[in-house]
Order: sequence, then C-alpha cells, then structure tokens
Amino acid sequence: MNILVLNAGSSSQKSCLYGLDDSFATPKASRLPAEPIPPLWEGSIDWTYPAGAATIKVKTAKGTGWQQTIHDRDQPKVLQQLLNTLWQGETQVIADPSAIAIVGHRVVHGGQRYRASTWITDEVKQAIADFAEFAPVHNPANFQGIVAIEQILGPSVPQVAVFDTAFHADIPPTAATYAIPYELYQQGIRKYGFHGISHQSVAERAAHCLGRDLADLRLITCHLGNGCSLAAIAHGRCVDTTMGFTPLAGLMMGARSGDIDPGILLHLLRHHGYTVDDLDRLLNQESGLKGVSGLSNDLRQIRAAIATGHERAQLAYDLYIYRLRTEISALLPALGGLDALVFTAGVGENSVEVRADVCAGLAFLGLRLDHDRNAQNLKDVSLATPDSTVDVLAIHTEEDWAIAQACWQLAHAS
Repeated sequence: MNILVLNAGSSSQKSCLYGLDDSFATPKASRLPAEPIPPLWEGSIDWTYPAGAATIKVKTAKGTGWQQTIHDRDQPKVLQQLLNTLWQGETQVIADPSAIAIVGHRVVHGGQRYRASTWITDEVKQAIADFAEFAPVHNPANFQGIVAIEQILGPSVPQVAVFDTAFHADIPPTAATYAIPYELYQQGIRKYGFHGISHQSVAERAAHCLGRDLADLRLITCHLGNGCSLAAIAHGRCVDTTMGFTPLAGLMMGARSGDIDPGILLHLLRHHGYTVDDLDRLLNQESGLKGVSGLSNDLRQIRAAIATGHERAQLAYDLYIYRLRTEISALLPALGGLDALVFTAGVGENSVEVRADVCAGLAFLGLRLDHDRNAQNLKDVSLATPDSTVDVLAIHTEEDWAIAQACWQLAHAS
C-alpha cells in the first residue's frame, strides 16, 4: 500500500510517500508502530524564500536528490511539478500515479464536528471550506491540495483528512471557554487549538526517548515554525494550548501577531478606517517577526540581520523569546509542574539560539540546559544537565508518519 501524505503549512508544503504492507504492522494489523518507517520519497515546497517563488526539494530513500526554484505562486501547478518527480526522472519511485493507494492530508480546522480522521467526501470537503473562515491561512491551502489531488490522480483515489484540532478536542471547559456571553460558546466560539498532529506525535516520541510512560509525564511541547503554538500535556492528554478559536492566537509567529489587546482592533476600525479585510491581512500576514522587524517572517533572516546590528530585528527576536517564556510559564498551573520541555518544528528543532534563550528564562524551574549538547543540535536525547529538574528535548516532528498511520488505520478498519 503506497500512502502519499500532503502536509500543507502556512509557508510550506511537505509530502512523503510510504510504501507499506502488513509486515510493517503490529500484531494488531490496524496499527503501525510508533517508530516511523523511512519514506520512499520526500518532497517539499518552500514558499518563503526567495520572495515570489517556490523552491522544490526532493529526495528518495536511495539518496537521490533534486531541487528547483520556480517563479510561480500557483499552488496546484507547483504541486503538480513536485508530484511529477514521484514517477519521472532520477527520483522516480513508482511506475505511474495509479500506484498510489491513499492520499492523506493534514487539515488544520475541523471544529468540534471532526474529532478523528475521516475519509474525504463532498460533505467533508465542504466543511473544510466552511472552516476556512476560522483558519484563513491554512484551510484554503488544505482544500486546494485535496482538489489538486483529484485533478492530478483522479477522483477515484481515496483521500483522508487528519485534523489538527482533534488532539485538543477534549481540553477542559475552563481552558476552552472565553469570557464572553456563554451563548457564543454554544454557537461554537471557543478555543480549538491547532498543530495537534505534531503535539501528539512529539509527546509520544518524547516519552519513548525518556524511557517513561507518557501517562506519567507532564510536558510542554513547543511547535515553533512559521506558525507557533504550545501544548500542555498531562497523562497523554492535552489540557491547554496557546492557539485558540483560530491559529492566530497565542505566541508571536512569523507573520502572525498572536495575542494582542482586542481594543486595538476596535481602535483601528473606529479611528483609522480599517476594514475587516485590512485587519485580517494585518494580523495574519504583516505582523509577528515580519511586522516588528520590517524585514521578514523567516527567523533565519532575522538572525542574519541581527548580526549586522539591525535594531528592529533584535527587538523582534527579543519579543519572540519573551513571549515564548511567558506563555510557557502561563501553562504551568494547568500541569502542576513540568517534567520535560520539548522543542519541535523548523525553528524548535534547528535553532540552537532559540532553545538556549528560552531555557535561560526558565531557570527558576530548576531547568538547566547543557549548552554543549544543545550546540551539537542533538535530537531525541535530553539536552538538560544531570542536575536539571526538567528535561529538555529537541524532537523532529513526525506529522507525516502520524498522517500515514491514520490512513492505514482507516483502510484496515473498512
């Protein structure tokens, strides 16, 4: 069974092809092992750099690689170019598109209606499109990916939606409810949380790396990419998270503001002639690292500018770290303590500086980072000193493998 995974983020598109058969499954054939199996093929599209272009990178399990920058922002067209490398050229791993059995998609917002992975039907597609109102940066990209697959592979290929909101669906009412009239909560205005696929898979991996039962751990997982969120996880269940009704809430992000005083929005509407669309663009596309620095939403470019003495880049970085420290601290009461702090996603996994600077502000917890181990950028092992009361880990998020697992389970449950 060849399972193609499409994972569309706010600034990237990651894809994998897994070649699986029953020999990979646990004794219960409906489940694949927690340890990821290397994909036959991996592809990515980076929309952030250079501006106005899409950089495609492909590699296969045999080590063959291919890269191209296309000056085109049309998602279906660029996705077609990426998928062509599955069955064409030096990176070919399958004979033709018909070899793909299932396509699994990360879908950001499923509301309370979709609390588990599901086969994509016209009804599900419509729901994903409807939820774009609450996830305007992501759900449209997820929807376009589904439609593009129908066009490229044909409508008969089954597709699966794996929802980012599902892991957070059971957070307690005290975490999920906003202090506004309760009738609005009854209409669905509540905290949903996002990046759930990543938070769940990273928590499971952290328990494995520490040699402990997930049910015994209190974790804060830090998903830090262009979009950023934290999750407080106790006994394997999410009890609170920083993103809210939409992925705009919580931490400062690449181009998103995170939490701000809502009175600012009223002020801009009343006194500066802003429209709702203006506010949407301001908060989702022109804020965060990009808005404060005036340079970029890419932390790599912010760090490069800091090295040249750019003051607003320094302010943007300092604010980013401060918000991380304060939001981590704000989640501690929901856990009653902390056993491990886990960093993941592009920034969390790869930025030695971010991990060091965040941990420096959490010394009051008894957290002690081993700077030598952190500088080596080690994965899946503790980066804390032996006397630290809190473990620190950098773990590669395995969202793609989690999506493939969900596809496998649905197929074997049918």
